[in-house]
Amino acid sequence: MRVGIDVGGTHTDAVLMDGTTVLAEIKTATTVDVTGGVVTALRELLAASGVERARVTAVMIGTTHFTNALVTGRRLARTAVVRLALPATAALPPLADWPERLVRAVDPSVHLCDGGHEFDGRPISPLDPDQLKRVAAELAAQEIDTVAVTSVFSPVNAEVEETAAGILLAELPHLRISLSHRIGRVGLLERENATVVNACLRDLADEIVDAFTGALRAVGIHAPLYLSQNDGTLMDAEHTRRYPVRTFASGPTNSMRGAAFLADLADCAVVDIGGTTTDVGVLSGGYPRQATGEVDIGGVRTNFRMPDVLSIGLGGGSRVTAEPALRIGPDSVGYELTGQALVFGGRVLTATDLAVAAGMAEIGDPSLVRHLDRELVRRGVAWMAGRVSELVDRMRVSASPLPVVVVGGGSVLMPDRLEGVPAVHRPEHHAVANAIGAATGQIGGEVDRLFAITATCSRADVLDQARAEAVERAIAAGADPGTVEVVDIDEIHVAYLPGNAVRVRVKAVGELRLSGPAGIEEVRV
Repeated sequence: MRVGIDVGGTHTDAVLMDGTTVLAEIKTATTVDVTGGVVTALRELLAASGVERARVTAVMIGTTHFTNALVTGRRLARTAVVRLALPATAALPPLADWPERLVRAVDPSVHLCDGGHEFDGRPISPLDPDQLKRVAAELAAQEIDTVAVTSVFSPVNAEVEETAAGILLAELPHLRISLSHRIGRVGLLERENATVVNACLRDLADEIVDAFTGALRAVGIHAPLYLSQNDGTLMDAEHTRRYPVRTFASGPTNSMRGAAFLADLADCAVVDIGGTTTDVGVLSGGYPRQATGEVDIGGVRTNFRMPDVLSIGLGGGSRVTAEPALRIGPDSVGYELTGQALVFGGRVLTATDLAVAAGMAEIGDPSLVRHLDRELVRRGVAWMAGRVSELVDRMRVSASPLPVVVVGGGSVLMPDRLEGVPAVHRPEHHAVANAIGAATGQIGGEVDRLFAITATCSRADVLDQARAEAVERAIAAGADPGTVEVVDIDEIHVAYLPGNAVRVRVKAVGELRLSGPAGIEEVRV
């Protein structure tokens, strides 16, 4: 028995699953404090299913807490930024490209120190322990507890970051240190940004994990807690405390994974329509296609793993403006849909009203939209379908058209046929696909770093090493060893570096290792 919960900007969705069977589903309004909505959803879900709480073996949650904190610049911890690179990189200090509002929120203490490696592992300069001890003294004087440590090419050789962290912790054992080689990919500035973002969210991560754990206890559930990551896999509560940044964009990822599960399609485009936005992504081998370049989050350039998703402001609560020209969204009534939309007795014309007037959905009171101009309704429905068809076409990477799976509470806005799409699937339970994606999540391990192919280390040796590392990381994260398999290998030869350098990305996944409701195996990553 698994409970899956996904917190969106408009709705909080929850499902209870027994293996692959959906026993109950609930959709409630997201609350301002988010956690309150999770408690409400859990209570309603358990009441609707009639299942004893003791039978629940795991709870999986996809949350927007951490993304909201960065976007709004609130609840961010003051962070020290330690870059190990001198004499290189001094011309471009850390956080140079951050928005001023976020720099003020984080109030960083920046320290440039010796260290770093070339792409092939050769040192740039030796680490200076006395230098780092002076940094620790400054942190103590400033009462800073959170540190982001970044070294040049640490994904190739992490020794400098690990050693520096050990020196800092020897001086100040209470420090909470985030190391860049465990968070970002090759690319110093973007990886450093991602590490700082992770570090400044760690205090909040403790609060959120404790709040979610308390919410489970409040409703009588004593199963372990897992949070959704942005690559379609899960991490346990302790892992979340250390790597909150990995929850970013877990909402669209959960929807895509849920769509793959419901439609039984491994390769397709997924259109997830909520109350405020529409997200379009592509599944390859049952997992979301990853963005290959840098990703902008709240104005900060990062390069950690993120799903390749296109989003527009179109959802069930999108406001419709007829004059001077037809426009739907991006403004939305959001979670106030049931009070403001025409079909619920409100005064705001929304996209949901158009769908009901067109006979595409039975929501609220259809008689309240019968007065709408038929031509306006026709044009509005066609406009929404055209925008989504355009997004699906932009996501294609080959000439072959992709089948589309439409999910989300706002999926009623889409007709049964879309231009240029061979088939449109709207599976059962499509409205809570995001929660199903959370509940069916697996455990993953990923490797993304540079290797040097030499006379003693062939291409085959490099790929075998990367596969073994990815599998090992998946098992360490809590995957059942007997179920782990490699699902993606990407090999890119890096022509701009000297020697025979190759960047290898390998992803391995496996089923969550659980021992049942009576005794849960606690897996620390």
